[in-house]
Amino acid sequence: MKPDIVLPISTPEGDFWARYTENGLAGIDFPGRRRAVRSHSTPALPKRVKQWHLQATQALKSVLSGRPFKSLPPLDWTEATPFQQKVWRVMLSIPMGKTLAYGGVASRIGNPSACRAVGSACGANPIPVLVPCHRILAGNGGLGGFSGGLQWKRRLLEREKVSFRE
Repeated sequence: MKPDIVLPISTPEGDFWARYTENGLAGIDFPGRRRAVRSHSTPALPKRVKQWHLQATQALKSVLSGRPFKSLPPLDWTEATPFQQKVWRVMLSIPMGKTLAYGGVASRIGNPSACRAVGSACGANPIPVLVPCHRILAGNGGLGGFSGGLQWKRRLLEREKVSFRE
């Protein structure tokens, strides 16, 4: 397998880090939280990675500005379980400005008793913000958790004009 390609996405919030594999976008890290990954050392990026990075950059900047994105690059979920992939597909279907409870996600994937497993899948989401786990709330409308920290979850929901309980 070829090494991952890791590229910055500069925003007013700081530099996010996008990780690409030969299959597509595999991860995004929040500013200051870059995971230890292998970096690509070749200065010439493959054309498809340039295109994917442009799409990811535009999508991330749109969401951070409180606007929906137009498109995403292919998402590489090859390291995810089938259960996680189901949860993440549901998250992708939640429109900007809307939320769903962990139990609602569990019901949508046909396993209504899997609320905690849904929470774990949200926490394992390698592409936060674009695969919007911030739109998943606790059953009482509370924030629940967030891999990027609750401060980020609050910011993202406030930009989408979503009400939530503290």
